[in-house]
Amino acid sequence: MRDTMGIIYSGGGEEQLKELTRSRSIAAVPFAGRYRMIDFILSNMVNSGIYNVGLIAQNNYHSLMDHLDSGKQWDLNRKRDGLFILPPYVSRDNTGWYKGKIDALHNIMAYIRRSTQQYVVISDSNMVCNLTYDDALEFHKENKADITVIYKEEKDALPTELSRFTLIQTDENNRVCNMEVMPSTPKWNKVSMEMYILEKNLMEHLVEESVARGQHDFTKEILIRKMDELRIFAYPYEGYLAKIDSVQSFFKYNMELLDADNREDLFYHCGSIYTKVKDEVPAKYGEHCKVSNSMIADGCIVEGEIENCMLFRGVRIAKGAVLKDSIVMQNTEIQENAYLENAIMDKDVVIRRGRRLIGQESYPVVIGKRAII
Repeated sequence: MRDTMGIIYSGGGEEQLKELTRSRSIAAVPFAGRYRMIDFILSNMVNSGIYNVGLIAQNNYHSLMDHLDSGKQWDLNRKRDGLFILPPYVSRDNTGWYKGKIDALHNIMAYIRRSTQQYVVISDSNMVCNLTYDDALEFHKENKADITVIYKEEKDALPTELSRFTLIQTDENNRVCNMEVMPSTPKWNKVSMEMYILEKNLMEHLVEESVARGQHDFTKEILIRKMDELRIFAYPYEGYLAKIDSVQSFFKYNMELLDADNREDLFYHCGSIYTKVKDEVPAKYGEHCKVSNSMIADGCIVEGEIENCMLFRGVRIAKGAVLKDSIVMQNTEIQENAYLENAIMDKDVVIRRGRRLIGQESYPVVIGKRAII
């Protein structure tokens, strides 16, 4: 896919993740023990042979830049093409806050025009999945599509879950004939993954036309408004999918990865998921610790009791501490006799001895970065 470039939109949705995105963008939110959200989409593109990737940054992108660095971990530190982090242009008349995806694409139009590839893959950064775009691009070409939307059919999803997504309806030829954006009463179960394939020249024309008319929403103003005018097709994805758009979804999908089948589907379905490498010692387990059904990253020291938990790098669990159904991020310290249940600890948190934090599965307790409880 060397004739294809990738564009990742990292803005939007931060307000729903509350403390987790107070000091970082949604693309930089830690996930699954040692990864960031951006790792999955970026790895998908690299595994597809896409080596010109533009990352649209909007706000709180310092931790994202620190994580990505030069793109070496994804083989994107290249003399030609590579990884381009594209922060907003800020001036007296431009606050740097995009009104929508169209506005963001218009802001990086100089980079898009400078790129030599024929096709573009556009993706949001909060979809956790493992796929390659080769077959989708071939499908796009065979159907002579103007735009191809990648979707997953969620057969067992509840209406409340479907209402979080953009849903599409297709005909017998997989051409999109209707769409709804976060409907309160869903009619279909085909979920748009906010991933689109189209020709670069067509994207330039659509973006410039929409901006000239004061339009900013890619889904509503391009896909829905121009559905009869453009040949919009849908390509099915069969693997694991998690959309992280709230604290509840973040907690749910991290907990789902304690299931070996879900981990197998996410991390080994199409290719490897790459991330920033940190050379740390293996986890250390105390003589009297108890660990069951948990994911524990390198550098952790566990001397207490943990059950159904996810521990990121460098976490320290003291003697007598008990953790159940919880997510503990990098370099957090849980001191003696503390008790955590249905809780999310951000990075560098300290839970003092004897403290008790108990949340609900549907409403976990969230402790922000560097807090001391």
